Amino acid sequence: MSAVPEHVLSLDEYFLLEEAGEIKHEYYQGDVYAMTGGSIVHNVIVANVVSRLHQQLRGKSCTVYPSDLRLKIEATGLYTYPDVLVICGAPHTADRRNDTATNPTVLIEVLSPSTESYDRGKKFQHYRSIDSLQEYLLIAQDGVHVEQYIRQEGGEWLLREFTRIDGVVHLASIECTLALAEVYEKVAFDEEG
Repeated sequence: MSAVPEHVLSLDEYFLLEEAGEIKHEYYQGDVYAMTGGSIVHNVIVANVVSRLHQQLRGKSCTVYPSDLRLKIEATGLYTYPDVLVICGAPHTADRRNDTATNPTVLIEVLSPSTESYDRGKKFQHYRSIDSLQEYLLIAQDGVHVEQYIRQEGGEWLLREFTRIDGVVHLASIECTLALAEVYEKVAFDEEG
């Protein structure tokens, strides 16, 4: 998300902007923020994750969605586009729109230099208010590093980190795994140190 809002809009104006525009925007309390486009590495990681989860969720009640599905966080009013989301059961929609869901079980963000602090901080604060959310993954694109946040009873979040290419993330809430070798397949990291 951009640091400075573009305009102050009504929710209806925001929906019209999204339908007519070529870029996506976050919407929060009347402010509209242009979302940055993803790098090649970012897109490869997202495609790898969506592909792996789609294969494992066949025949199950959960469905994986890429970043074109908008998410409304009902408790805070933020509208955003996670990189990957998984919904178990029927999607609950918001504002009588079939392009805006409210009930993710898993959310995944691929970190970019311009969004990393937001994805870790304020955005995760919004995400934690979603009752259905059970797991949140942050995936680095500049090296092998995945952070998995798992909701515990009582509302606390447990952090697990994975930094080895032979690591495997277990997503218990959807009975899936993500092998880091597959998450980072076809990703070449810069050799600069």
